[in-house]
Amino acid sequence: MKLAVAGKGGVGKTTVVALLARAAAARQYRVLVVDADSDPNVAITLGITDPIHPLANEEELVAERTGTDGFIRLNPTVDDIPSRYIVEKDGIRLLVLGGIRGGGTGCACPANTLLRALLAHLLVQQNDMVLLDMEAGIEHLGRGTVRNIDALILLIGPDRKALETAERTLSLAQDLGIAQILALANRVYDDVDSAAIRAGMPPGIPLVGSIPYVDALRTAARDGALPENLTHPCFDELLDTLEQRYAATSR
Repeated sequence: MKLAVAGKGGVGKTTVVALLARAAAARQYRVLVVDADSDPNVAITLGITDPIHPLANEEELVAERTGTDGFIRLNPTVDDIPSRYIVEKDGIRLLVLGGIRGGGTGCACPANTLLRALLAHLLVQQNDMVLLDMEAGIEHLGRGTVRNIDALILLIGPDRKALETAERTLSLAQDLGIAQILALANRVYDDVDSAAIRAGMPPGIPLVGSIPYVDALRTAARDGALPENLTHPCFDELLDTLEQRYAATSR
């Protein structure tokens, strides 16, 4: 299955993607994480120290595949990209899109076009999982980057601003025709948080899980990398739910 995780900045997307990737790898999934944030942090979160070669930094490759004449080819060739730019750790493969490298260097639109084609090209089998850590906010939906996914997971919290971002994200995702749009609550401290989330959620989105506030995650976020042995049962429960939904929709 191909899943994208979206939400307001600071809501915890990268940590959730990393821990869900670990849960899937523990179940013998072939996991590919795509860091599609212009400020990528998945590598440090997973403790990956190998050199990273972001796609957006490969200017000649991006120009070759998407065009250099002022026009962007919407169907670039992407067959050889995964194996050339992927690093791996503990059964999790990572591909980093990258983004703008400095002031005045322009937008990352061609690289996003390449990523959109890559997602369309990737064919997943039953034991494959592709996880996208999307850029904060809603711009990536305007670019249509996540058109070729099985489900979009909106990460939400009790913060009213995060819920408002989820509402705007839902509207754009529906415009793209994404079949499954799911909500996942994060950093739920108590019943008051749970009630605020349920009351403020956009209507019609299934809530597929609730990740409690865990102090170890707060500490890990401060330190950078997640501890190797850090897990939580809620991610196995989330994976169970996603498997059931994917099996039902792929029949």
